[in-house]
Parts: sequence; C-alpha cells; structure tokens
Amino acid sequence: MAAFTNSPAATSTPSRARLWWEIGIVLALSLGRSAVYSVLALIEALTRAPLGDQQTSLNPGAAPSAVWDVIGQFLDSFFAFAPVALAIYLLWEPARSGFAKIGLTFERFGRNLGGGALLVLVIGVPGLGLYALGRVMGITVQVDASPIDSSWWTVPLLLLAALRAGLLEEVIMVGYLFDRLRQLGWNTWAIILSTAALRGSYHAYQGFGPLVGNMAMGVVFGWVYSRWGRVMPLVVAHVLIDIVAFVGYPLAAAWWPGVFGPPA
Repeated sequence: MAAFTNSPAATSTPSRARLWWEIGIVLALSLGRSAVYSVLALIEALTRAPLGDQQTSLNPGAAPSAVWDVIGQFLDSFFAFAPVALAIYLLWEPARSGFAKIGLTFERFGRNLGGGALLVLVIGVPGLGLYALGRVMGITVQVDASPIDSSWWTVPLLLLAALRAGLLEEVIMVGYLFDRLRQLGWNTWAIILSTAALRGSYHAYQGFGPLVGNMAMGVVFGWVYSRWGRVMPLVVAHVLIDIVAFVGYPLAAAWWPGVFGPPA
C-alpha cells in the first residue's frame, strides 16, 4: 500500500518528527497506555503470589439491579471506539478514505469472512491450547472472560466488547501503525515484529501464556495484512475469537474447572 498518493490533490508527507508525535499520541490514547498498565500489572502480580493462583476479569458483570453499572459498561465500550475513529481520520486522504486505505470495507465480504474464519482456526484454537497449557504450568493468570451468572444484557455487552477489541486492535496495531511505520522507512518484518511485541505487551497482565500467544497472533496477522492489504479479515477473525471466548467461557469453566474455573 502506498503511503500517500502522488496526485496534486494529495497532501505532502509529514516530517518524521511529526509522524512520531502522532504515533505516540494515538498509542497514548489507546493500546500503548494499555501496554504500560498491563506490564506493570504483570510485574506486580509476580511479586504477590504464583500466577497460577491469581485471576483477572476481562468483562466484569453487573448486579441485576445495577442499571447504572450496565450503562457505564456500555459507555466505556462506546467511547473506546474514539481512538479507532481518530486513526481512520488521520489516515484519510483527499482522494481516498481511511477505510479504503486499510481495507476496512464491505467489498468482497464473503472472501473477508472466509479469510477471517480461516484465521480463527489458525490462531484461535492454538491460542486456547496455549492458555490451557499456561494454566497447567502455573504461568498464566486465570482469566474470567465473562460473568458466569448472566443477565439479559450480558450477551449484547459481550458482543459489543468483542467488536470493540477487534476494531481497536486491528485498525490501530495493523492498519494505522503499518502505514505510519512504512512512511518512517521501516521494512515489513520490522513492522510485523514490533507491532506483535506491542500486541503481546498489553496482554501481559494475563500472564506469560497469553503474552506469547498474542505475540504469535500479531506475527500471523501482520504477515497476512502485508499479503492481503486488508484489515477486514483480521477484524472478522478477532471478533469471532472473542465472541467464542466471551460467550463460551461459562461452559468452559463448568466443563474444565481446573483450567478455566477460578483458582481453588
């Protein structure tokens, strides 16, 4: 993908300093901030107790009477889309939308859906196995992916959370950063490995298994994007993986409590 078109209507390429400032601001508003807190959480967890005896929650539930808590969770998810909108806005060109530039469109949606499903098999299934292995080895925190006691609003909020995560991570980690780092002169594999490391870092609070698994996911997704030039299959795959993890968590916790259930 070209960074900027050479047409007279296109804007000039920003300076390297401006690009770095822009990248820093976007990451500070989104996943870079998450990475800092996540690494700190892992360090703090290592000083507290064995990781296998600890747990964390991805999507905390709300009491049936806690209407304001539900509204707050919805608003948290809604405003989390703001960095996605910012990244797309910054990628916009006079003759080409930010959506088209990174392939976040519904063109060839059947192919995008098929590619996303294939990535679920390549990444999702091994990732689940890596998490289970990390739990058995005691190097992964027990992750509550969703509330076990569900209310009527639980599934809609989980679907919104899955969509939020898919768009936030793939648009910023892949679509936006690949474009900006290419403008800075980075080669493809340097971009793939660096963004994969960042992807792993903001999952560090879950322990070493998810950290390594998400780095591997970043490498595969980055390589696929460098080949296909479209973010949409990655978003589809990420959303499907999270839906399976979020909605299927209560079943997994009931069937395999030693691996997916709360620590004894």
